[in-house]
Amino acid sequence: MNILIRNVNYHVKICGNGEPILLLHGFTGDGTTWEFISHYLQNYQLIFVDILGHGKTDSPTDRRRYRMEEVVEDIKEILQYLKIDRTNMIGYSMGGRLALSFAITYPQCVRRLVLESSSPGLKKELERKERQSSDEALAEFILQNGIESFVDYWENIPLFKSQNNLPEAVQKKIRAQRLQNTPIGLANSLRGMGTGFQPSWWEQIKNLYIPVLLLCGEWDVKFCRIAEDMERTMPNAIKNTIKSAGHAIHVEQPRIFGKIVNEFFHRFSER
Repeated sequence: MNILIRNVNYHVKICGNGEPILLLHGFTGDGTTWEFISHYLQNYQLIFVDILGHGKTDSPTDRRRYRMEEVVEDIKEILQYLKIDRTNMIGYSMGGRLALSFAITYPQCVRRLVLESSSPGLKKELERKERQSSDEALAEFILQNGIESFVDYWENIPLFKSQNNLPEAVQKKIRAQRLQNTPIGLANSLRGMGTGFQPSWWEQIKNLYIPVLLLCGEWDVKFCRIAEDMERTMPNAIKNTIKSAGHAIHVEQPRIFGKIVNEFFHRFSER
């Protein structure tokens, strides 16, 4: 279904019954990318949101509309529209940064938080400036060369090398989904929600007391290091490294992903 949220049409799909889980996809993805794990979370109500600039959600031309703080408010209003006061959240990569941003802004609205291959942003201002420059250059590349050229580039970066091990049919499905995005949506997403542009939450995560599960794939060395730092910093976080997986664990190891998430939710169930 489409929901008008703060003058933007958001595409939201809801499946199943039970305690809600809001699932937030990564950059270039959409809600359908969670189909790999939905079978393993059958005891919950799953809420799939196409994040601003992705999938069937609108792609405004104003880059300021994509600021992390703005999209956090969109998520809050989506939950209000659905009459959900508190939810579990699972976020992957960019969606993980959004989920964490939401949890820090509205901790009272989150029961448990699962962050897959994600981060609280960059610690140093110099790192942020450098990342802003690289994201701006990538945004220009998308606008100048179009979606297909960008997807050709994106699916061959080292971060996704392990996805070459996936069945050919799965790789084709992922590519077809990425190609459904628009240049302006992806470019503005980088300019508004990119790692360099979002607030750094490293100080704030010290005060986030909800249960947090940090997932990383063993081949994704950079994000495993980030997860280790987060686990040391956060008061109620558990890190789990998934064998034989890279950045997109829910795609590469969906059964294991589902099992670990179920165990985490059960362990921290509210009685």
